[in-house]
Amino acid sequence: MIGSYETIYDFSALLLDGRSTNLAEFRGRVLLIVNTASQCGFTPQFNGLELLYQTYRNRGLEVLGFPSNQFGAQEPGSAEEIGAFCEKNYGVTFPMFAKIDVNGPHAHPLYRFLKRAKPGFLGVFGASSIKWNFTKFLVDRKGNLVGRYGSATRPKALAGAIERLLGNP
Repeated sequence: MIGSYETIYDFSALLLDGRSTNLAEFRGRVLLIVNTASQCGFTPQFNGLELLYQTYRNRGLEVLGFPSNQFGAQEPGSAEEIGAFCEKNYGVTFPMFAKIDVNGPHAHPLYRFLKRAKPGFLGVFGASSIKWNFTKFLVDRKGNLVGRYGSATRPKALAGAIERLLGNP
């Protein structure tokens, strides 16, 4: 148990359209949770994330995008602008959530949980913060956080790990 939360399924978040979604809706699926931004050097990773989603969603993958404006103010837009940008420029069809903080006192509880569960390279020294946009967390079908990947890790590099978690088709 981490904090007052036991699993990834104990969290809710708002989608871009304002609807609240409980992550328990994704129980039994492999999750790739990513903090995103529309004006970042890593923004083209939306292409790779969407390709993973299209390739594996019928086998049980969900990609969950969480926009954040905490790194270089690279996600300044409204929910409507973020959604339109992602759809128009990258054909994003995976769930995109409302803009959140991933670090600091106002960090979304989901991200506080993720950072405690997988602190990152320097986590043993207390440096568990998200370093930049497009940090990725991989969650197995049972809700266990199994991997944390930095911004420079391209989505396609996660295909093998995703396939292993999905199992045989």
